[in-house]
Amino acid sequence: MLDLMALLLILSGITFFFLGAIGLLRLPDLHARLHALTKADNLGLGLLIVGVALLHGSLLVALKLLLIWLLVLLGSATSAHLISQYALRRSRS
Repeated sequence: MLDLMALLLILSGITFFFLGAIGLLRLPDLHARLHALTKADNLGLGLLIVGVALLHGSLLVALKLLLIWLLVLLGSATSAHLISQYALRRSRS
């Protein structure tokens, strides 16, 4: 039962990555694309990490994966903010 739950979480995470990629291709402007990518990728990675942690079954591995996810969250939020601020400044000048 635990393996099935982990598989569903991993497949859900992959689905969010796929939907984020579609958002990157289909949305009209930079800010909408950044929003789609950061939200979908962060949620997708979180689901993927929980699924892998359930499959592995080790608390130490789960904590390491959680730390990786938190660092990716911080990095993606920071980079999206910097990209949007640069685009906003460039459009004003």
